[in-house]
Amino acid sequence: MTGNHRQTESGPPRVGLFATCLVDAVRPTVGFAAAKLLEDAGCIVSVPRRQACCGQPAYNAGDRENAAAIARQVVGLFESFDYVVSPSGSCAAMLRRHYPGLLARDPDWAERARALGEKSWELTSFLVDVLGATATGARFAGTATYHDSCSGLRELGIAGQPRALLSAVAGLELREHDAADVCCGFGGTFCVKYTDIAAAMTDRKLAAIGDTGAETVLAGDMGCLMAIAGRARRTGARIRVRHVAEVLAGMADGPALGEGE
Repeated sequence: MTGNHRQTESGPPRVGLFATCLVDAVRPTVGFAAAKLLEDAGCIVSVPRRQACCGQPAYNAGDRENAAAIARQVVGLFESFDYVVSPSGSCAAMLRRHYPGLLARDPDWAERARALGEKSWELTSFLVDVLGATATGARFAGTATYHDSCSGLRELGIAGQPRALLSAVAGLELREHDAADVCCGFGGTFCVKYTDIAAAMTDRKLAAIGDTGAETVLAGDMGCLMAIAGRARRTGARIRVRHVAEVLAGMADGPALGEGE
């Protein structure tokens, strides 16, 4: 890992990895890749075993009571770490942007939620913006394009960070597509409530990706990747789908998402 490794007063940064429920259930290799990247960058990484969902589905559905209960559980598990890092822009945004507001009127938790939010980061943003990483030492032979997830881009300003790290990956040719910042159609519960609209949005995304001629599409959110991979499989689109962490960690040798194990 190339960059300036940040030290805390007590030594290497102690990072709590918020792996996310989608990574745990669908693509555990993303969690291992994230842990490897953080350890290679000089962090001491822990993965609290009692972690579960960030509460975003309940929050987006208007169930503030259960979302707040989940937020308290997450804050309690992770507040002792120097940083909380997640390989998901949407989950990191939930912790960073929405927990403070969700618990703002709870006198016992408001300050704790604010403090957790300030030290919660999406993976590539943490590597670049906090640790100053410029390269991970990975190799990946082939062409790829990058999809910006809505939450990561619009709530956390994540766009240049993954591209900066990918530009240093040996053998990788990164090709931009003209709809990189357009929603893939997943949108959490949106794709369940409005399936026809969601499918049409994903089809447009796949068309833009296909126009680049890239072999692989990368992103930083499992929800987006699942939507793109699932629709690609149904329509016969010839594109491989991977999480950016897998490429940056040099762990992209196995099957892509949706290809089987």
